[in-house]
Amino acid sequence: MANGKTSRTGAPGSDVLKRIAAALERLAPGALASAAPAAGDAFVWEPAQGGLLSVARIASIPLTLLKGIDAARDTLFENTRRFAEGLPANNALLWGARGMGKSSLVKAVHAQINGARKGKARLVLVEIHREEIASLPLLLRVLRGDARRYLLYCDDLSFDKDDTSYKSLKAALEGGLEGRPENVLFYATSNRRHLMPRDMMENERSTAINPSEAVEEKVSLSDRFGLWLGFHNCGQDEYLEMIDAYTAYFKLKVQRDELHRRALAWAAGRGARSGRVAWQFIQDLGGELGRTLS
Repeated sequence: MANGKTSRTGAPGSDVLKRIAAALERLAPGALASAAPAAGDAFVWEPAQGGLLSVARIASIPLTLLKGIDAARDTLFENTRRFAEGLPANNALLWGARGMGKSSLVKAVHAQINGARKGKARLVLVEIHREEIASLPLLLRVLRGDARRYLLYCDDLSFDKDDTSYKSLKAALEGGLEGRPENVLFYATSNRRHLMPRDMMENERSTAINPSEAVEEKVSLSDRFGLWLGFHNCGQDEYLEMIDAYTAYFKLKVQRDELHRRALAWAAGRGARSGRVAWQFIQDLGGELGRTLS
């Protein structure tokens, strides 16, 4: 042994081995919790970090501020209310135009449902990232049998050509021996109705021996969602309705004609009218007027 670090044969000494072992232990993922946390209304699923990580405050807006999506809003709220009360409810796919409030609606509905609920009656929101879909069966094992009810939520869900993780989601929604736990519901948002690119579907149809069967497995994933809620680009009247609602809620003092002129100019500069564009305009206006939006 030389200097207590290396043996005469050149092999690492005990101190070096201990440091290597400690470094590997720090890099290793934490042990996955076998049960859901006893308290908390919101979590992010991070299996590499030990499981469900608590979210102190959900970034949501009041349900009444979501304009131009009345039918989808009412349908999703009623479906979620039934689930929270222990009644049958459907998994939901919110699909369509960007920036029209799909993810905002999920969070706003969750907040509205919990407004009058206490303790274990409160609905728990769990966000699962697109990259973690393959680990969804592990999450369901953690949640299965828990006294509380869980709303799982994946934002911007879609699958590319060589991606096979959709099979985990497909089995978790309805398939498998155990099926979806009764205390779990799954909501997803996507720009694609069938969760896969159109050119991919057309390519597989054109090159397959049986075109209808070639994409059946992937297309059938969207069929696992009992609710399909479509979101479409809004018109000028709907866009200005959003602007007016935000302005009134945050008490921003701007003459209405001037407000609309500036809001339309903002949308023209972005090349789009949507709920996201309306909110970005309101943020800019609030900053200009020295008002916080909370």
